[in-house]
Amino acid sequence: MYFSSSTVVFLSLIILLVNVFDTCKGNIEHSNNSRNMKINELPQFTALQTAASSFKTDENQHLRNLCSDSSRCAGLVATHSTDNGARKVIIDYSRQQVSGETMELLFDLADKVGFTERRKSMRGGEKINVTEGRSVLHHALRMPKGYDYSMNPEGKAILDDVHAVRDKIEAFTNKVRSGKHVGATGKPLKNFVCVGIGGSQLGPEFVNEALRADASAAKASEGRTLRFLANVDPVDFELCTRDLDPEETLIVVISKTFTTAETMLNARTAKKWILDDLATKGVTDAGEVTSKHVIAVSTAIDKCVAFGISEENIFGFWNWVGGRFSVCSAVGIVPLSLQYSYDVMSTFLDGAHDIDEHFFTAPLRENIPVLLGLIGVWNSTFMGYETRALLPYSQALKRFPAHIQQVDMESNGKRVAMDGTPLPFQAGEINFGEPGTNGQHSFYQLMHQGRVVPADFIGFMESQRAVMLDGEPVSNHDELMSNFFAQPDALAYGKTLNDVTQEGVPEELRNHKVFAGNRPSSSMLMTKLDAFAVGQLLAIYEHRTAVQGFIWGLNSFDQWGVELGKVLAKQVRSQLSASRKSGAHVQGFNSSTSALLESYLAHGK
Repeated sequence: MYFSSSTVVFLSLIILLVNVFDTCKGNIEHSNNSRNMKINELPQFTALQTAASSFKTDENQHLRNLCSDSSRCAGLVATHSTDNGARKVIIDYSRQQVSGETMELLFDLADKVGFTERRKSMRGGEKINVTEGRSVLHHALRMPKGYDYSMNPEGKAILDDVHAVRDKIEAFTNKVRSGKHVGATGKPLKNFVCVGIGGSQLGPEFVNEALRADASAAKASEGRTLRFLANVDPVDFELCTRDLDPEETLIVVISKTFTTAETMLNARTAKKWILDDLATKGVTDAGEVTSKHVIAVSTAIDKCVAFGISEENIFGFWNWVGGRFSVCSAVGIVPLSLQYSYDVMSTFLDGAHDIDEHFFTAPLRENIPVLLGLIGVWNSTFMGYETRALLPYSQALKRFPAHIQQVDMESNGKRVAMDGTPLPFQAGEINFGEPGTNGQHSFYQLMHQGRVVPADFIGFMESQRAVMLDGEPVSNHDELMSNFFAQPDALAYGKTLNDVTQEGVPEELRNHKVFAGNRPSSSMLMTKLDAFAVGQLLAIYEHRTAVQGFIWGLNSFDQWGVELGKVLAKQVRSQLSASRKSGAHVQGFNSSTSALLESYLAHGK
């Protein structure tokens, strides 16, 4: 058995009492009011706290015992298949510290906070980003032409706008790729430098890396180079452009307002790089050069035109697309279509849409983003785990953890609820990760014998590049996947003092080789990694983030926390300019910052 009979009785009694409470107090008015209650005010919250305490203290609920119950494990798996059955996404969360009863309490909690209503509001375009008065509609970017979006009163207009931009992207990128749009000297444009930061860089960069080894995407990108310039550090510009020919380079400036300080300085630097090079080759018309070598993804058309960009080469998006959710807009689709073709990126959008439909329509108990989100709430709020790891057993996904780090931490790293009152618990986890098996030789030591870090393992049934050497017992991919299957069990089961004694380990080393185990994880197994699957993965984790925000009762779609540092940086920038140009003394800062600034300015004098 995976937990004691007394624990079964106790948890069953809790669930019974919770149901009795709702039955006795429950009528239509009470049900509606409960939607407005804070999560910590609900009896389900208290019941989950009690359940978590039991998991932390009851040795019978150690994962090595839980995982020995085959019926429990079979009940903690969900599968999503595409309509033709050719693809599967399997999520096995049996190595999480949950039971069937725990999950029912979590589903009940989701019901009582009005999760399905909030999800419906998001889908229908209500302005759920209340602090900015905006809808949250990144899922609309993935809807195919002709999709019935009548549940949103403005659905037809929204889809018309989305596909007008998508058609414009397709036409322009086909012109560049076919050689109809060339540079100022007549050379084809085959290098693309994407200038942007945050969501303008992390999302497109993750997708680019994920597709580089895919056979169809790689063939479509032959002879082309896509780079990302984000950091205002001039070293980033140097490394990004040092081996590129400006005559064959197209700059893609991505900035909604065309005012982001780092992006615009990099854009001006890139523009000068091209102008200076072409001037040495006799092309001195700056307007012509800029119009042929620089395009923009922005809503600030006037500023783009003033920069020298042709209006027909400006690709827009909408205020209902948050930066970290923008890879499916022109932000990602323009540069990625230049590199891989619009057809490949359309398949990527189809994969994301497939999961959108799953998220919005599948029953909660079979809904992969919902399950991941509820487990995230359980581990963070109730089990008290402050970190989690995203571990793709695919080198192609090496930038996926960094993108999801931003998606999740910028969304749910909040201190107040939707109404502005302080949250009575910590929200948002510290997210990190690396591809397997690289991470095994880096931070898995801590995961096995240090802190408890809940983890998501992601693996694929097929390799993007299969290799099978003569004389080897398994293929390279099977070697990789051997670790994918082994690590979750190692984290869950651990190794006891009795185990190491039986192995004959010397007494003085025994405690060093004990693994406590009971380290929770989920395993996601997908058919193969291609453009469609990359879209699926993106949408799964975008929606997981929304689920947790809905349950916690916070706004996952604003990001006020990034503003303060920008404001202070403007002060410093003004000081540096005044000191460099006119010798102005440092003033207006605290003593520590003033001393550092003075040392910085004194260098080289």
